[in-house]
Amino acid sequence: MSRDSQRTLFHPFETADLAAPSAGQQMLFLGAEPGFVLPDGFAASLSIVQGFRPYFNKLAASGHSVVPRPGDGTFDGALVLTGRHRGRNEAWIGTAIERVVPGGLIVVAGGADEGIASLRKRLAKLIDIEGHLPKYHGTALWFRRPLDASAAIAGLAGEPGLADGRFAAAPGMFSHDRIDAGSRLLAEHLPDESKGAAADFGAGWGYLSAVLAERTRGLKSIDLFEADFESLEAAKVNLAAIPGAPKTEFFWHDLVGEKVLRKYDLIVMNPPFHQGRAAEPAIGQAMIGAASSSLRPGGRLFMVQNRGLPYEQTLQANFSRVSEVRRDGAFRIIIAQR
Repeated sequence: MSRDSQRTLFHPFETADLAAPSAGQQMLFLGAEPGFVLPDGFAASLSIVQGFRPYFNKLAASGHSVVPRPGDGTFDGALVLTGRHRGRNEAWIGTAIERVVPGGLIVVAGGADEGIASLRKRLAKLIDIEGHLPKYHGTALWFRRPLDASAAIAGLAGEPGLADGRFAAAPGMFSHDRIDAGSRLLAEHLPDESKGAAADFGAGWGYLSAVLAERTRGLKSIDLFEADFESLEAAKVNLAAIPGAPKTEFFWHDLVGEKVLRKYDLIVMNPPFHQGRAAEPAIGQAMIGAASSSLRPGGRLFMVQNRGLPYEQTLQANFSRVSEVRRDGAFRIIIAQR
């Protein structure tokens, strides 16, 4: 089911506040999620950009043309579905302005609880907002791409980020401006030595893999699995910067919905437990199952989890031995053996 903000995005076309794009026009759609329904008369072709692998797979399965990041070329107009991350929202709008022809329509929508009101105020300082329309607990706003958009594009461009002063990361990625406390705690307990092949499940921008590459002797390879495309691209940069690192490979992958085809001696994991605002422990439970299936007999899983999440039964069902090696007020560090 499409979330309300996606319905908000198309509402101005349904009310005829905006004319529906006609056949033959090409529209860029940044941040599209599965389940959207085009209004009557909306005949333009959509070039959809979605870097979150589960959404990408569902959109592709529905027959949409979808890519993880924009390619070359220009468009007659653009749609931007915003989320919770200010920096990523502004980067998407900047991309839309860059790719749309002068005079082309750009429509942006987001939820009231995701900062759309403050985003509208910031945009109004950079570009002339033609109109806006509230609906479905959010707001859609629209404007035309000016002939000279250089000032708007510059105003929306964020500075490249470095987490912990060394790791490439960007807004929209998990813990883009710092090493999160759970991963840092897990890093303190990663092994000094391990044979063979390792994997990082839910690798993000690559912090735990970097720790393995620098600390754990005996590893021949590290595979990174991550559902967010841009995070994985940052991980490639971060692992390439480590001299003498084991062989690394990178997999844009949905660990809940796509099977892992390789086997490992060691897996590290800080599983996400949110998709949107609500806690969804089933994501972590599915990733624990995937880790178990991907380990060779005797292989080990090193995992951090937020205290209180219902993972114990899943761990016991999937591993021959489960040990808690550290606990603090927020996290538990688990070592489980296949």
